[in-house]
Formats: sequence, C-alpha cells, structure tokens
Amino acid sequence: ELDAGLVDRVAAVLAETGLPPARLELEVTESALLADEERTRVLLMRLRDLGVGLALDDFGTGFSSLSALHRYPFTRLKIDRSFISGCIDDAGRGGVVRTIAVLAHTLGMAVTAEGVETGPQRQFVSDLGCDTLQGYLLGRPMPAADIRRLASGRRR
Repeated sequence: ELDAGLVDRVAAVLAETGLPPARLELEVTESALLADEERTRVLLMRLRDLGVGLALDDFGTGFSSLSALHRYPFTRLKIDRSFISGCIDDAGRGGVVRTIAVLAHTLGMAVTAEGVETGPQRQFVSDLGCDTLQGYLLGRPMPAADIRRLASGRRR
C-alpha cells in the first residue's frame, strides 16, 4: 500500500536536492495497486503531476490487469525476469515478452526487460525495442562506493 505522505516527501526531496522531477522514476509493484485502488490512483496521479516517472515493476507476476494500464499513469512497464529467462527457448514466453513490449509501446510507455543474463536474451529484447535492460549480463549488484568509482572511471 502506498503511503499518503509519499507525494509530499517526494516533492520536498526534489525541492531540497534540485533534482529535475523527470530524472526520478519510482517503481510500483502490482501488489501495491490492490489495496485501495482509487486512493492509489490519486496518489500516482499526483506523483505524475510532479513530473516523476512511474514504472510498473515485475509486470506479469501479479494480477496483470490490462485495465490497470489505463487507470494508472505509468510511464514504464518492466517485464519480469521470469519471462525473459525463457524467452529464447520457449516460444510461449517469447511471445508474451513480444506482446507486452508492443502493448506498452502502444500505450506510450517505455519498456524495461528485467533479468537479461545472456547475449541472445539481450539481442531478443533489443530487437523488440525494449528501451532499457537490467540483468547480470550488464552488471552485478555493487556497493555505492564501487558505483561512484565506476562512474568516475577510477579502477580502485
């Protein structure tokens, strides 16, 4: 369930840091949409009105209501790794990934493929026009200090 004070906290952090709202994207899981649909929709609309991006995370693992894609102001759909993991060897999973990507793009949403771990998976989702990819093929989880070193070009 989304916290009613979230919008005010996000607005305060944006004001305090000077971060442009378009540079912030909040991920929402499908389960968060189930609690109080109207209250959640209003909170998400208020966040979107701030200019913040909203990603529906792990799409395909929860209730995956297509009507939710119209009710809520999502800017990105994240395809769950369970579909990506079998998209090369299983025509059904590959078809689901393809369909989700087309649906999201048709609705004006960006698409992220989660759990990309092999070159063929990367090629498959890239060919579908996925806007961003996540997974071990691209990078492993790391401490913040290592990310700073990586971003600055330092080795250690």
